[in-house]
Amino acid sequence: MASSSVTPTSLFSRGNSGNQSSMRGLVSFIADLRNARARDLEEKRINKELANIRQKFKDGNLNGYNKKKYVCKLLYIYILGWNVDFGHLEAVNLVSATKYSEKQIGYLAVTLFLHEKHELLHLVVNSIRKDLLDHNELNNCLALHAIANVGGKEMGEALSSDVHRLLISPTSKPFVKKKAALTLLRLYRKHPSIVQLEWSERIIALMDDPDMGVALSVTSLVMTIVQDSPDQYKASYVKAARRLKAIVVDGDCAADYLYYKVPCPWIQVKLLKLLQYYPPSEDTHIRGLIRDSLTSIMESAMDMPKNVQQNNAQNAVLFEAINLVIHLETERDLMIQISSKLGKFIQARETNVRYLGLEAMTHLAARSETLDPIKKHQSIIIGLLRDRDISVRRQALDLLYSMCDSSNSQPIVSELLKYLQTADYAIREEMVLKIAILTEKYATDIQWYVDISLRLIAMAGEHVSDEVWQRIIQIVTNNDELQTYAAQNILQYIKGDHCHETLVKIGAYILGEFGHLIADNKGSSPIEQFMALQSKMHGCSFSTRSIILSCFVKFVNLFPEIKPQLVQVFKVYSHNTDSELQQRACEYLALASLPTDELLRTVCDEMPPFPERASALLSRLHQKHAGTSDRRTWVVGGKDANTDAKEFSLARSNTGLKRSFTENSPIHVRGADTNGHSKASNGTNGASDLQGLDMTEPVPKLPNWASADHLSPDWEIGYNRLLLRAEGVFYEDSQMQIGLRTEYRGDLGCVILYFTNKNSFPINSFTTTLDNRSADTLKTNVKSLPDTTITQEGQTQQMIMFEAKNVFTDPPTIRISYLAGALQALTLQLPVVLHKYMESAALNADDFFKRWKQIGNAREAQRVFGLVSKTRRMNPSYTRKTVEGFKWGVLDNVDPNPKNLVGATVLHTGDGGKFGCLLRVEPNYETLMYRITVRATDEAVPPILVKFMEGRLSQGELDE
Repeated sequence: MASSSVTPTSLFSRGNSGNQSSMRGLVSFIADLRNARARDLEEKRINKELANIRQKFKDGNLNGYNKKKYVCKLLYIYILGWNVDFGHLEAVNLVSATKYSEKQIGYLAVTLFLHEKHELLHLVVNSIRKDLLDHNELNNCLALHAIANVGGKEMGEALSSDVHRLLISPTSKPFVKKKAALTLLRLYRKHPSIVQLEWSERIIALMDDPDMGVALSVTSLVMTIVQDSPDQYKASYVKAARRLKAIVVDGDCAADYLYYKVPCPWIQVKLLKLLQYYPPSEDTHIRGLIRDSLTSIMESAMDMPKNVQQNNAQNAVLFEAINLVIHLETERDLMIQISSKLGKFIQARETNVRYLGLEAMTHLAARSETLDPIKKHQSIIIGLLRDRDISVRRQALDLLYSMCDSSNSQPIVSELLKYLQTADYAIREEMVLKIAILTEKYATDIQWYVDISLRLIAMAGEHVSDEVWQRIIQIVTNNDELQTYAAQNILQYIKGDHCHETLVKIGAYILGEFGHLIADNKGSSPIEQFMALQSKMHGCSFSTRSIILSCFVKFVNLFPEIKPQLVQVFKVYSHNTDSELQQRACEYLALASLPTDELLRTVCDEMPPFPERASALLSRLHQKHAGTSDRRTWVVGGKDANTDAKEFSLARSNTGLKRSFTENSPIHVRGADTNGHSKASNGTNGASDLQGLDMTEPVPKLPNWASADHLSPDWEIGYNRLLLRAEGVFYEDSQMQIGLRTEYRGDLGCVILYFTNKNSFPINSFTTTLDNRSADTLKTNVKSLPDTTITQEGQTQQMIMFEAKNVFTDPPTIRISYLAGALQALTLQLPVVLHKYMESAALNADDFFKRWKQIGNAREAQRVFGLVSKTRRMNPSYTRKTVEGFKWGVLDNVDPNPKNLVGATVLHTGDGGKFGCLLRVEPNYETLMYRITVRATDEAVPPILVKFMEGRLSQGELDE
């Protein structure tokens, strides 16, 4: 044991600071153990030392240095595998020491000796909190290390807020922020609920941190949380796009983070991966940022450097960029580039490059509309099944599975069967699953399906899961045209000398159901079927014998001429030691011995078709690709396997596809209804029924801070002011002034926001996030983004286009957050409402009343209301000004009552077209009451317009 022991002498010596030379006892102790030539000598020396340390601790009166020295010895003994429980408490006490060298050893001992459920761990929580609150950065780091390494749920809940405070504190050093972010990441991976709901914006803001290391650590944290809560962290999408462009295009990267001339490849990879967790942005400005970054990455990869490290870093970024291009599906020019590049990568000499090329090409096959660019390399991919590296072989198998379609299914399945004979045992079961799925999916010839399926089981019987042979039985049972051919072929396999037990199971079931269809064929008589199955019984497991016995009782019903032989088998097995076989044999013997065959015929009636449900083969296959650390937004398979984006978005899916392969298969399986929906199954197994149950700890639901549910105080002042104006001050407080200017033409609207910093210092990490609850009818397109930093008394702006596709009800909201010492955040409702898309119209009295009657009462809305306050007043000029502000064309001399106002307007929408709207306002200036009536050619329009007009008119003018 001495010869193989580790020597952390230098580790302990560093913790000694100035007293390094004086810890001779520890050095000599380690030297004694290293010089021990036998196990018993080492054990004797350790026991002597443990006795000495135990006595010293018992006597007490040890100073800090001696405690540290003896704990160091205990640490070394513990590393060698000895029990040192008696010293745990002394080690824990060192954490509260004032000297750094002693505290360091105490923390080292805590991380090694204790686990997250250790009974002593609660004793150090207060000491750790004290070090987190300390102004000494070294103490902060020691505490963060301990939380990350040992912290469980209780410690995380107790200290996570202090860790978060260190992360966001403007006084924290960058290296402390990095450790705090990684500590939160470790805690989140263990227990997601530890991350508080209100931290999201503050964490995202740190992605703009000028220190690249802090940004890298925070991006790792955000990327992990995004996989569980993409909606709540959607502001990180814009942050990632902007930071990526700054690094790749603008060259904003400190020299310390240039890795062989590649600017911080680690954060590039993380940002590219983070962008894949969201659907492609519809905002032209953000798409432009991403396109510029991807183009720059592609161009920089044109010339492959000879330096291995630079080549590896560049390839890591390039392949993640390729994955993002495939995910976006909109960059056609870049798609053409990567198709040719991937063909070269899969032929590269480096194993890693071949593997990554195959993986990216598998992703392309999962998303691409056409597989033709991939099929050009089919022969190369097939050759990679015999690559020297098993990872490459496995990835080539995934790619062949994904690129398979009706045009190349037979050659690919044939090649896979050839390779199956020499394939590694580690991938044979997966190969069998994929061959079975492809055979079923692309079977245009019933004989081909039966031949390949039986040949597959004959070749790889030990690696055939139950799902495979049970699926074959289901297909055969549900298709009349397969039954005769399958029965004839399976009988020939059973007659062979070397027939795998799985084939016997299939044969027993199929012959029991359909053996009578081939009973008149040569070599397939009832007695020959019986002899073939009986010859295999003794070499089979009890479960297979049970199936054969069930087959024989069906033979009693189908072939009375061989009943004596069958009854004899039942008699033999009625004395079997296995209780299941014995019970079956006794019951079947009783059935066969009844005076009449009526009950036997009822019991042995032909099995009904299996109710169709999602293929269990798919569930089994996708389980093999589940459980990776970072989730993927696609699954191994072709375009049809990835059609439902929501189902596989960020999925570590264990449930497989939720539809049957047979919906796309030329083989029609009975049991599905005419609409293609699967019917409920009566005979489901427990594993299938449990699919979809999530036993993991639930991830907390974070609030959407940009929604109308979190509007800031006094938001309505600017909102109401700009309902009837095109420009003005939208919001103002002591730190920020927000101006707004709008222009509307038809169904298009342009909104420009001006953000002015009123502080005498810059504000950082300025972020805006839109929330559009009417996304189906009101489309948004961000044309420009504000600067992330606004200088003192400086200004930045943002342009947003809004397109009214149809009638919408809810105005969008915008979340504005920035760092001005602490995090400041505003949520404001934008005055983008339906009447902004209206254009006043002019009508004479005859036309007005004619259209009023044509629209009718069915598409009318009417409200009667008064002023909200007695300090307000109403007069004709105010009423007319308000009506015109809502873009109604006021028609004079139309209503008989001159005090009433009549108006007409046209509402413009993209998909819905134009809607004519008519208005009548009846004010009563004595009672301070209004009656508003609106009619429109679309019934959804009047209630919306009446609601907004009521809200404005009821305010009245301030009575000065």
